[in-house]
Amino acid sequence: MSPTSLVRLSALLVLMTLSCGQQTWDAAMQAGDAALQRGQYREAEQIFSAAVHKAEEFGRHDRRVAVTLAHLAQTYSAQGKFVDAEPVYLEALKIYQEVHGENHLDVAAMLNNLGVLHRKHGQYADAQRLLTRALAIKEQLLGPDHLEVALALSNLAALHSAQGDGERAEALLARALAVREKQLSPDHPDVVKTLDDYAGALRKLNRRAEAEALEGRANAIRAKVKS
Repeated sequence: MSPTSLVRLSALLVLMTLSCGQQTWDAAMQAGDAALQRGQYREAEQIFSAAVHKAEEFGRHDRRVAVTLAHLAQTYSAQGKFVDAEPVYLEALKIYQEVHGENHLDVAAMLNNLGVLHRKHGQYADAQRLLTRALAIKEQLLGPDHLEVALALSNLAALHSAQGDGERAEALLARALAVREKQLSPDHPDVVKTLDDYAGALRKLNRRAEAEALEGRANAIRAKVKS
């Protein structure tokens, strides 16, 4: 039996045991995450969809429902199914807001994911509102030097870059790089990616020498990792 067939059989068994009430929500989420990580999106969709119903047994507004919805939306997003992902993220956001209030990291995560979706659709005003709010919540709860803040800064920078606002993108990426260099090892992949993104923003501003310096640092790290 091929690996793909084994994955589909495993997903089918998960769905069968869920429908019979024999599968726990935690086990279903683990199976869905495993399928998602392997890129088995159809199977992940089926498992998470069934897991939503399982989670609803705890109450329609239980946090576990929101967690499952978020994973289902992530599965849609990974396939480029942004129209399908948006209402699912919105439902998860609504539940998180009801459970936690407005200022919570779960709320920030959903705002971030929705903001990225709107950016990919070219809906920049909505994306900026959502991503800015996500950044503000993370800074308030975690402080300015947390990796989650760096992620929010990078996502907001990508939006400004898409809008052609290189100066704002550059400033945000400078902050993101500073946080990641402070919190991560010098050769961490996120540091390398931020160096590349920052260099790209500088090139758009015709700051070639600074861009080349950052690209040189990124290339040196990649060479070190390979050796």
